[in-house]
Amino acid sequence: MEIVRREKVDKPDDFRIRQLRARDMLRGDLEGSDLEEYVHERIITTTFDKAVDWARGNSLFPATFGLACCAIEMMSIVASRVDIARFGFEAFRASPRQADMLILSGRISIKMAPIIRRIYDQMLEPRYAIAMGACSSSMGVFNNYAIVPADKFMPVDVHVPGCPPRPEGLMEGIIRLHEKVLAGVPPAYEIRGVAE
Repeated sequence: MEIVRREKVDKPDDFRIRQLRARDMLRGDLEGSDLEEYVHERIITTTFDKAVDWARGNSLFPATFGLACCAIEMMSIVASRVDIARFGFEAFRASPRQADMLILSGRISIKMAPIIRRIYDQMLEPRYAIAMGACSSSMGVFNNYAIVPADKFMPVDVHVPGCPPRPEGLMEGIIRLHEKVLAGVPPAYEIRGVAE
């Protein structure tokens, strides 16, 4: 998000002086050029779209959904070592209607694909998907008839490589998704169309 700050007036950065000026402004004692200068120093301008993207990017709610061994690594990102709460993503939601990010953590069987797709379709819009691990991205070591990659039946925004990827790798993927949302990049289902 681009924040435009006005140039700072060359005055001492004394905290007490700023306190007194704030008090004068609240009392209504600042007038004319002093009031304009006070407001000019404290104004931040942006566009509405950038503010909405900033709010979306800082409040992603992942769904509580684990498929296989990668789910253990996904669970550890809420622990103190990685601490996903620093970025505002710690509230894993049990209902897809309260979540807007789905982390596909593990291998996806052909029988599980329609269920995952139904959960994805029930999520809030804009919704995002992260394919975590080699199995959900490219079928990994289970390259056989029973496993299907996530891109075959639903749009995926970010792929996180590894078998299983470390929690730090998943954090990197979430931060990449966060950066995409802040930049205003539309979700994968809008770019590629919703896979049927």
